[in-house]
Amino acid sequence: MTRRKREPETASIESVTHDGRGIAQLPGKKVFVAGALPGETVRFQRRKRRRNFDEAELLEVLEPSSARIEPRCAVYGTCGGCSLQHTSDEEQRAIKHKALADNLQRIGQVEPERWLAPIYDDTEDGSWHYRRRARLGVKDVAGKGRVLVGFRERHAPYLTDMHGCEVLAKPVDSLIDPLSELIGKLSIRKRLPQIEVAVADNAVALLFRVLDPPTDDDLAAFTGFAIEHGVRVLLQPGGPDSVTPLYPEPPLDPLCYGLPDFNISINFDAADFVQINGGVNQRMVFEAIRLLQIGEEDSVLDLYCGIGNFSLPMARSAQRVLGVEGEMHQVERAKDNAQHNGIDNCEFRCADLSQVDGSESWLSAGWDRVLLDPARSGAAAVVSRMSDIGARRVVYVSCHPGTLARDAATLVKTGGYTLEAAGIIDMFPHTGHVESLAVFRK
Repeated sequence: MTRRKREPETASIESVTHDGRGIAQLPGKKVFVAGALPGETVRFQRRKRRRNFDEAELLEVLEPSSARIEPRCAVYGTCGGCSLQHTSDEEQRAIKHKALADNLQRIGQVEPERWLAPIYDDTEDGSWHYRRRARLGVKDVAGKGRVLVGFRERHAPYLTDMHGCEVLAKPVDSLIDPLSELIGKLSIRKRLPQIEVAVADNAVALLFRVLDPPTDDDLAAFTGFAIEHGVRVLLQPGGPDSVTPLYPEPPLDPLCYGLPDFNISINFDAADFVQINGGVNQRMVFEAIRLLQIGEEDSVLDLYCGIGNFSLPMARSAQRVLGVEGEMHQVERAKDNAQHNGIDNCEFRCADLSQVDGSESWLSAGWDRVLLDPARSGAAAVVSRMSDIGARRVVYVSCHPGTLARDAATLVKTGGYTLEAAGIIDMFPHTGHVESLAVFRK
């Protein structure tokens, strides 16, 4: 049976999803049009058919919205790294606020007593060149006669043919072509699938995943690149434990970033998780701790603590802090960071927070305040035990409004908490990622 060719269509856009897809209400099914804004008339082509809606590519804006602006990036619309460059920073934050409010109401059936002002980098050009951590794909494409380095396309499983990036932190934003040229000279150019980027306050590290051993000439090329561009080069031939610095040779000062409001410096490795936006992270940490209202006699529990991003600055105000994290590598890093900052009232331990059953010794150790910063899956097991923890005040930092709404419902409806305040954190400008912060009191 021959599948019917999908022809271009025209429709009016009635609303927008949190990730910048305009919604057209057509007979029988909604169509999500990437890059279309409410009030616009657009021409589009359906690319993916799903049960309840179809996804479409924007072909032409016939009647533009007054909120539409010219994207800054030359490959915007093709590259899947950004989805909201066609509208202003203010409108982007409005879209994300609506997504948070809709999720809290629809999934959690809760509403905050007040809305917090959005947290974002308000410095000049603060929404650009913010991405200090990234994973760049690499592909040797014979048809283009070059190695492509960058993010995947929005509507296809291919790498974008790009030459720079407006959201990558400097100087990596301008290293796309030099990296393409470097890898194009290697004997293993077809066996190098990705590059991990880590831009710290004190250095830039590029971690190359290599599936075959580099030759001596390859190693010389990597080293020459590192010297020319002033970056660190590391190689990863296997799992995480196989990461090896190539240039400069060890010993090296660890990568670090600062939280100057608390006189804290956080060390991390090139493959460690850190918040992608350094400027927003500083503001987020400050605001979360302010809202937690920590007193000098308070005991604070920091769940999903990572390498100490919240734990260590909270320890500056609290009597004691315990950070709990599921990955031992991050726990060890957090302990080192506490020692590095001269903090002795903060401890860390490893525990699987998806399997909390009430028997944990740390759970009911007399906590006055709790901070939660879970992954996208949320903190269902933890919030179901919040009565055991007994904290009077909880701050929840979320990277997914749906799981925040689910967990907020548990805290309010069965935990006896009030949702005092909530607001968005614009950690990922020009993308549909909705980060947020919620405050609960008892």
